[in-house]
Amino acid sequence: MGDPAALEVAELSFRYGRKEALQSVSFCVQPGEFCALLGPNGAGKSTLFALLTRLFVARQGKIAVMGQDLQAAPRAALARMGVVFQQMTLDLDLSVARNLAYFGALHGLSRREAALRAGEVLERLDMAERAREKARDLNGGHRRRLEIARALMHRPRLLLLDEPTVGLDARARASITAHVHALTRDDGLAVLWATHLVDEVTPGDTVLILHRGQIVQRGRAQDITPEHGLAAHFMALTEDTAA
Repeated sequence: MGDPAALEVAELSFRYGRKEALQSVSFCVQPGEFCALLGPNGAGKSTLFALLTRLFVARQGKIAVMGQDLQAAPRAALARMGVVFQQMTLDLDLSVARNLAYFGALHGLSRREAALRAGEVLERLDMAERAREKARDLNGGHRRRLEIARALMHRPRLLLLDEPTVGLDARARASITAHVHALTRDDGLAVLWATHLVDEVTPGDTVLILHRGQIVQRGRAQDITPEHGLAAHFMALTEDTAA
C-alpha cells in the first residue's frame, strides 16, 4: 500500500439552506504537486476552503490530510496543514519576527525552535532582512510572503492558499507564485492554490476547474487545452449558457 495523498476529498457536498454550494466534489493532491483550483467568483472555492479548514463542518463526504480524517481526527489533520486565507490575518502592530514567534508558540514550539524556523522560512521567502520591521510597514506583496512564511512554521505537508494574490500588482503576484511553486519542487510540499486568475497557472500544474459547485474539468494544464489555451478554455467552461 502506497503513501497517502496529501489531500483527499471524496464526494463532498454542502448546502446553505436550499442552495447547494458544492455537489459531490472529489479530487486528490499528492505530495510535491501544485494544484490550481480555478473558478469564477461564486463557484464554491471559498466554501470548499472553509470545509477543508474546518470553519464549516462537512456533513456529506470525506476530507483527509496525509491519511488523517478531518472529521474523525481533526487535530491530527489540521496539524499537517498550513493555510493562507484570502483576508489578511497578521497582527500589524507586531514585527515580522514576532508574528512568526506567536504562531510558533500556538503550535507548541519552544522560543528557540520558533526562532530557528522563522529564520529558515524568512530566508526561503527572501524576507530575512525584514525580520524586525512591523507588519504594517510592509507592502502588500511582503505581507503575503509573511503569511506564507507563518503557514510554514510548523512544517506542514499541505499548503492551502485561498486567492492569495488578490489586490497585488502583476510583479508581486508573479514573485509569490514562483516562490510557492519552488516549495512544491524543492520540498515536496503539496499545494492547493485557489484563484480565478489563469496567468498564475504554469503548464506543469494540475488544474481543477470549479463551476457552480462542481468540478467540470481536471488534468494537467498543458494537456487540457493544447489548441486554444487555458484562459479561453476556462472562459468557455464557466460562461453562463443562459446569457
